[in-house]
Amino acid sequence: MSRLRLFPLNAVLFPGAALNLHIFEPRYKQMVSECLEGGEAFGVCLIRDGDEAGDPDVMPYEVGTTAEIGDVTQLENGRYYISTVGKRRFRVERVVAREPFLVVDVAYLPEDEVEDARTIAGLVGEIRDVFNDYLRLLVEFSGMKADIEFPDNPVDASFLIGDALQVADSMKQRLLELSSTEQRLTVELGFLRRLLPQLRSLLERKRESPQTQANAAPGGAFRATQEKFFGKHFSLN
Repeated sequence: MSRLRLFPLNAVLFPGAALNLHIFEPRYKQMVSECLEGGEAFGVCLIRDGDEAGDPDVMPYEVGTTAEIGDVTQLENGRYYISTVGKRRFRVERVVAREPFLVVDVAYLPEDEVEDARTIAGLVGEIRDVFNDYLRLLVEFSGMKADIEFPDNPVDASFLIGDALQVADSMKQRLLELSSTEQRLTVELGFLRRLLPQLRSLLERKRESPQTQANAAPGGAFRATQEKFFGKHFSLN
């Protein structure tokens, strides 16, 4: 069992995904300062109940991902801009403290195992084509550019797709919690097949009516200004 400082957010962090944060609240300025001093990661969990900022009673989901701090820009008044990358999934076993920020004991989840290499290879080949089509349509819809290289590793691919999908955070949380790569890819393929027709329909409407807004993309979680589907998040905390 390990101990982690925890940052509850209204976002799901997948292993390999980028998370960019503006840290200005006193408790999280202290948390980041301590992490930097000790060369330690912090944990990120999706909020189940409560507010993202300043809620000492916030309740996070049990499964989250460690965020390893990379680039740091220190600002006035002790604020930071930090860039992090998701690393290891964990399960919260016990809340140790809530002030000045959440501290928890966690158990790290084992790495996904590829149960049937031949089945996984076929599934990855199928989902790669569908995902690339989905990404192309998202780029056309949003007007943004994407430079995403689809991973050869099935586990990495499943996390990349989970991060990119425009679905509710509760659905992303479900994907994060799955322990089987095959199961995660299968669920994601189902999402993609349902989202593609919706996105094509929205694109047709946008072409006919240019004032259609990007935030109308399927899934209800499209955040064009935050480039979320490229694995980048921006929090006020």
